Amino acid sequence: MLRHLAIATAIALGSVVAVAPAFAQSASSAQPSSASSPQAVVEDITHQLDTQIADHKGQLQNNKPKLVAVINQIFLPHFDTDWASILVLGMHAREASPEQRARFAKAFYTSLTNRYAEGLLSYTKGTVKVLPFNGEVNPKYTVVKTQVTTDDQKQIAVNYVFHQTNDGQWKAYDVIIEGISYITNYRNQVDAEIKKEGLDKLIAELETQGDKALQQMEQQDKGSKAHGAD
Repeated sequence: MLRHLAIATAIALGSVVAVAPAFAQSASSAQPSSASSPQAVVEDITHQLDTQIADHKGQLQNNKPKLVAVINQIFLPHFDTDWASILVLGMHAREASPEQRARFAKAFYTSLTNRYAEGLLSYTKGTVKVLPFNGEVNPKYTVVKTQVTTDDQKQIAVNYVFHQTNDGQWKAYDVIIEGISYITNYRNQVDAEIKKEGLDKLIAELETQGDKALQQMEQQDKGSKAHGAD
């Protein structure tokens, strides 16, 4: 199942890795979304994936910094960086200082970027299909559904959750892959690690070990779930 979800995961995580405020400050090409609706935002993301990723694989294949920069350029303008970071920390966001929240966001999402960015190199035109929007547009919670087709023709549901910010822009803050919320999934892992080691130690491990620390955290989460199923 994880193999079938590879590109969907890369696309989704390519989206939410942009939630680190540090990226927002450094990505000069990132501009606020001018799209008039959540559907238009996702359509714009899909178009840029076709033109910036699918059409430039040769240039990006051996240039990871450029690949990461392109991912930030595509996704960063369309995501609510502050709100997504708070949701991942969950109840610990209230206990954390502004400095801790900023350090956590930068370290955590840098790790995610480096782990999953290369998955987008398997992206081809037409991989993502934006489905027709049904239902009412809710300024606090609106879902845009897409269908991702993997290289072995498996179809994966990848849905973007939007809200309208105070300045009237539509921005996503969560991505749901086959019914699994990115925010919920990583919030559970982060919560377990903070309870085990403390927030400062988790931040330090992410800063020094990067995706190695992230991988260990994910493996521990899988092990806990498997043990719980016994």
